[in-house]
Amino acid sequence: MGRVSILPSGEQWVLRNGRQEATVVEVGGGLRTYTVDGVDVLAGYAADEVCRSGRGQVLLPWPNRVRDGRYSFGGTDQQLAITEVALSNSNHGLVRWARWELDRHAEDWSALTVRTRLHPQPGWDGILDVSVDYSLGAAGLRVDAHATNIGGAPTPFGYGAHPYIALGETPLASVVLRVPAQREVLVDDQMIPTGTAPVRPEMDFRRARALGSTSLDTAYTELERSRGDAWEVVVGGLATGDVTVWGGKGLEWTQVYTAKGADSRVDGTRGIAVEPMSCPSNAFNSGDGLAVLEPGQSWSATWGIAPAAVG
Repeated sequence: MGRVSILPSGEQWVLRNGRQEATVVEVGGGLRTYTVDGVDVLAGYAADEVCRSGRGQVLLPWPNRVRDGRYSFGGTDQQLAITEVALSNSNHGLVRWARWELDRHAEDWSALTVRTRLHPQPGWDGILDVSVDYSLGAAGLRVDAHATNIGGAPTPFGYGAHPYIALGETPLASVVLRVPAQREVLVDDQMIPTGTAPVRPEMDFRRARALGSTSLDTAYTELERSRGDAWEVVVGGLATGDVTVWGGKGLEWTQVYTAKGADSRVDGTRGIAVEPMSCPSNAFNSGDGLAVLEPGQSWSATWGIAPAAVG
């Protein structure tokens, strides 16, 4: 028998609708690619590569960091594995490298659902059934995330997603950004929040403007909702037109990260991360935005990406 080649991100499930195409992967259940007319909307990664920098990944049961991997819940002290060694934090949850399975798909493959089950492990006592619906439509890509506590005790919960918007040939300084947020999250040298404050002038993108020399690894909240019940962050100034990342109810925070959009020395496709989140970093300790799911209780939220090229 010939040698069977297994891709680093496992099975590849491809969505198509007209000029749009997206790839969802078995490892982590996230988005590896999203294109319109073959042009990258997402700064993803190649089929023969391992996902780096959280590109397109699903982040739960917490997004961002837990300080030193330590928290207490229900009277029990917990110690998670340290996955951000440089800052001694546990980063981006427990399902990024888990095996997800294809649950169902539309007959024309314009939509599909993937799911996984998160079992107890060191630092985590909960049992969650998790699923994510991906669909391509006239407005672009829509993502519906769901989690249900199928264990016998309450469990803490937070969710985030980690898409990077591809910049093409646009220099980072020329990217025009709009973030409709009243407040930013302040952090210490471990990147752990110390509170929120009205956005400082250099971090204020309520009126769209070029990034210039501003570098962001910044969480925002009190987001103005102009798309019905959704907020919209716009990454513009791109040759292919503006790209809007939007977040629905339950996603009250977003993180904007620009380092992977640098003009040189970036591993992979250049992009700016715009991360819809239900809570900020270290919510397992602060309680800010943290959900507590009772046995049998479910949580869901919706976000999406609307490229100008689709309209």
